[in-house]
Amino acid sequence: MSEQDLKAILGKLQYRDDAKVVQQITEQMKQVQARMAGVRHKLAVMSGKGGVGKSMTTVNLALALARLGNKVGLLDVDLNGPCVPRMLGMHGQSLTLTPEGAAPPVGPLGVKVASMDFFLDAASPVRWKGPMDLSPVWLGLMEMNVIREFLADVVWGELDYLLADLPPGAAADKPPVIAGFIPDLAGAIVVTTPSEVASDVVQKSVTYARDMGIKVLGMIENMSEYRCPSCGVESE
Repeated sequence: MSEQDLKAILGKLQYRDDAKVVQQITEQMKQVQARMAGVRHKLAVMSGKGGVGKSMTTVNLALALARLGNKVGLLDVDLNGPCVPRMLGMHGQSLTLTPEGAAPPVGPLGVKVASMDFFLDAASPVRWKGPMDLSPVWLGLMEMNVIREFLADVVWGELDYLLADLPPGAAADKPPVIAGFIPDLAGAIVVTTPSEVASDVVQKSVTYARDMGIKVLGMIENMSEYRCPSCGVESE
């Protein structure tokens, strides 16, 4: 998102102190770039549609890369439904505050993990301060600000790969916009299922990502077959 685009949005909201907001975002993005300077390859995993197994696919990719001897980090960017730590048996752990920033805990095969799950109780959703009738536009801006702060605070160190598990999002443009916060992104991997409903929504996210200049590296069709637990027969 350019500075001009940001000012246009703030103008529609009649926000008078837009210069400070633009400065804050610019400083955040510089900090994000500094935090990720030691990461060789940054990959985003997205779907645009929930329930396709994106997070599990991201976890499996991270573990597979680590098993090959790579230093891997996994960033769970889903604010409202973080699940990566539980999948890795890390639920209840936390980031360690250091003079340099927040150091992520190390999970199976040495994979470093950062997730909003580390800040929440099991049954606690993310709660925003302010009136309950906050407009969707303001809520969206608040979510994006939290994500930028999160990215700017985590100290990854030297990594071969950093995988970002993006939220599915209610809109097709949300995952690509979040992916745009990651500097020098190598590209995005898209997860879908054989369902026509999922494929249609995912295709919109793919189109939006390409419009933003994000390279789509490939698509994974998850749940493409079903194995009967009784007889072992596989069906597509």
